[in-house]
Amino acid sequence: MTLTMYKALAGLWRRSFHEPLESIMRSRMIEWRRQPTVVRVDKPTKLHTARKLGYKAKRGFIVVRVRIRKGSGEKARPRSGRRPKALGVKKIKREISKEEIAVYRAQRKYPNLKPIGSYYVYEDGVYEWYEVIMVDPMIVLRDSRTSVQLPGPMARRFARRIEELNSSPE
Repeated sequence: MTLTMYKALAGLWRRSFHEPLESIMRSRMIEWRRQPTVVRVDKPTKLHTARKLGYKAKRGFIVVRVRIRKGSGEKARPRSGRRPKALGVKKIKREISKEEIAVYRAQRKYPNLKPIGSYYVYEDGVYEWYEVIMVDPMIVLRDSRTSVQLPGPMARRFARRIEELNSSPE
């Protein structure tokens, strides 16, 4: 059985703490920690996963790396008045996953783009990194050769808008 490039990549990432990838990721971690929380990336770090989620190396497809702090959520400690016996500050579970938080942060940074998928990239002792694949609907939906499933109710609205733009005489 022949091993495709994507299967080889997936196998390499499954053994991520072994020789081939460890030294590469160590040097990348040093750079990533110094970067801002939300960073636009030229190419996806995990190409095989990005392709599964719908990424194409075309105009209108953007990959954003988001850094999330590890650990559970914490509530603010009460500052005034009497201290409750059970403060309820630590051991607070997050309502949404860290991956969803990463998607929200990417959407806030790039409001004109729509996310089509996200995946876990790497972690160290303090942070976890996720990559969010985003598309510019005005570019992608106009291209008849590219088919992208935009999630949620906004997809039909964008499709109608593109049809209006394409049908209007200029």
